[in-house]
Amino acid sequence: MAVSSDSMLQKVFAKSPTFVSNKKVLGKSLGISGGVISCNERKLKSEDKIAVKASAEAGLKGLKSYEVNLDLGFDVVAERELREKGFLGIRKTKLVCTIGPACCSLEDLERLAMGGMNVARLNMCHNTREWHRDVIRKIKKLNEEKGFFVSVMIDTEGSLIHVVDHGAPSSIKAEEGSVWVFTAKKFEGSRPFTVQANYEGYSEGIMVGDELVIDGGMAKFEVVERMGNDLRCKCTDPGLFLPLAKLSFWRDGKLSYHGLPTLSIKDWADVDFGVSEGVDFIAMSFVNDANSVKNLKNYLSAKSSKLIRVLAKIETLESLQKLEEIVEASDGIMVARGDLGVEVPLEQIPTVQEDVTRLCRQLNKPVIIASQLLESMVECPTPTRAEVADVSEAVRQYADALMLSGESAIGLHGQKALSVLQMVSSRMELWSHEENRQSALHNSQLGNTLSDCIAEEICNCAVQMANNLGVDAIFVYTKHGEMASLLSRNRPYPPIFAFTSDNNARMALNLQWGVIPLLVDLSDDIEANISKTIDLIRTKGMIKEGDVVLLVSDLTPTHATSTTFQSIQVKTIV
Repeated sequence: MAVSSDSMLQKVFAKSPTFVSNKKVLGKSLGISGGVISCNERKLKSEDKIAVKASAEAGLKGLKSYEVNLDLGFDVVAERELREKGFLGIRKTKLVCTIGPACCSLEDLERLAMGGMNVARLNMCHNTREWHRDVIRKIKKLNEEKGFFVSVMIDTEGSLIHVVDHGAPSSIKAEEGSVWVFTAKKFEGSRPFTVQANYEGYSEGIMVGDELVIDGGMAKFEVVERMGNDLRCKCTDPGLFLPLAKLSFWRDGKLSYHGLPTLSIKDWADVDFGVSEGVDFIAMSFVNDANSVKNLKNYLSAKSSKLIRVLAKIETLESLQKLEEIVEASDGIMVARGDLGVEVPLEQIPTVQEDVTRLCRQLNKPVIIASQLLESMVECPTPTRAEVADVSEAVRQYADALMLSGESAIGLHGQKALSVLQMVSSRMELWSHEENRQSALHNSQLGNTLSDCIAEEICNCAVQMANNLGVDAIFVYTKHGEMASLLSRNRPYPPIFAFTSDNNARMALNLQWGVIPLLVDLSDDIEANISKTIDLIRTKGMIKEGDVVLLVSDLTPTHATSTTFQSIQVKTIV
């Protein structure tokens, strides 16, 4: 790989002695001397006889005009943010909102989209499929007609035991010492102090003295008597009993599993619903091993013409024990801290969150931090200071996304909660930049093939160049989004504008840290792509004279049958 430099780059590197790399590309050291990055260009032997050409150019030449009639698929929110704050002021942490009765109207959805919602999550535990279908179509309508770019995620219920009825129309208080009967028997109406479970075998293997926990600790009971398949339980820790509350049984500090499948019959029907509605992500609840993720991905590849990404939810002790294999098998991870907190001691949750976040970044999988981020804002208009600190810590750990649950779905102040996430994440990202925290990040090698290793090294070097040169933005021209994802993994200072002609890739990149995905009809002529996209952005007034952009591409020219051309360029807008 040969990288040429002119006098401008030499001056920049002279002022930036920290731009040093000990990386190796296929066994050859990448060195920097006198402002020139060098690694001899050569033929690389492999089974496919791949030859790689990578070059970086820095120049002040103007970009030749390129006449186009193509509309640049720019999200109106990102466009507004770019105009107001400039390149380096764009928020990089993505925001996920759970849609519920408090925010399901077209007007509410539009306000959330305008407030920065990148992904809309639909929890299949609640509401009917008709309700979910209506919400999905409203979101797609807003995307098409208002210029938003919001991806859609459905979240499966999972095979869990939950309450069908607890004797009250809404939440009910379980008082200490009160005695309740838990049953799977079906009956009409409601019975006081009687809880109907959804699963007939819910009490199998349960013994007198076992602990029954409601919704991860909202209330606790002790099993005092077995009555056939029914359980008579005494409340030991009072609390609220919500509709459809989840039940879990514990013995000697360990969870008693019932051997339920990861996806229930209802879940498979919900998956088919998601396929028919063209959702972008499916979040899989209560994943305990990689096989369940692989089975769902295989099913989706056979069932759907669209590539739907599968996110594994980490919420059980078993999933932590098999974490790496689950992360590798999935397309992303959601850290569901609420349910996870039932099985993991509370004091360990912060370190578990950080470990999962770090592993996901190492393996180049997006990670969402979820559950109780701003729980008080379900009722209160302002968050607690502890909640703000919690959100800040997730951003400091470089999580790809933050998620609102009840705050947006049923809360009184969903839009305010979203604005808090936006404000706090933007401020923490600025602080990380000021403290040069990205320089402390280290990535292990991912690629197994020659071409994968090359792409990975090019992205690592590109981000290092971008940070040290102080460029305003990174433009990546990518077929399926892999190179944009590799750039994101390095958490660069400037934002990443990912140009792709694959709409599936565009929707998936909406969950990647720092990536602004744009749908553009790309050709195999890299110079034409560069001229076209820069002219389009300049026409919109979002790039100006003097701005410096670093450009990366993984597109292969059609005439290059046995050669992969991957290039890095630096251009100054004139």
